Amino acid sequence: MTPDRDRLLDAALSHVPFEGMNERALIAGARDIGLSADLARVYFPDGGAGLAAAYHRRGDERLARAMAAGQPAQGRIRDRIASALWQRLALSDPELVRAGAATLALPQNAALGARLVWETADTIWTGLGDRSEDVSWWTKRATLASVWGAVVLYWLGDASEGREDTRAFIDRRIEDVMRIEKLKAGARRLPGAETLAGLATGWIRRPNPGPAPGRRPALPLPPLPEKGA
Repeated sequence: MTPDRDRLLDAALSHVPFEGMNERALIAGARDIGLSADLARVYFPDGGAGLAAAYHRRGDERLARAMAAGQPAQGRIRDRIASALWQRLALSDPELVRAGAATLALPQNAALGARLVWETADTIWTGLGDRSEDVSWWTKRATLASVWGAVVLYWLGDASEGREDTRAFIDRRIEDVMRIEKLKAGARRLPGAETLAGLATGWIRRPNPGPAPGRRPALPLPPLPEKGA
């Protein structure tokens, strides 16, 4: 995200609690920083969905930087995943997430919403140093994406002190995932299982480095006009 687009995002988000995650908030934010509505639409051609996506991806980027700096700390994989999920929540404002979820739940935005959940799962696994190359690359992210989606919904409705109930919910969901992984590991030890799995999934590989599947590359955008221009 360019600095100018980031400024517009901040300005627009300040109006979301009053307007919702939509084009009205975008135009109000543009007005605050002296930007025309037409140029605001150049920066966010998808309107409210674009605002929601930009806010979500900002959180992912901040989490990626924190994990690269050694947060969450080393430990058991389940503990590191739980810590990363909790840290990702801490980088989010519940009111903005709720508004974004309402926009992304619209039928025309459903695919984008699913893509953003996937991107968060990919951010976490990448930050944890995942080096899988085959079908495991996909299954790890698909499983974590389902956990993340459930965690966000629970978190939004959690009124417990310090959202401790959400912490417990994260632990329960990860325990369920680990139980499934143990079952899968046991199945792979059955006679002939490895050969069959190789034949069935050997052609499935992780995507080449680049944007997450379906994510559009950022286009060069014009700078904001100077004040008084």
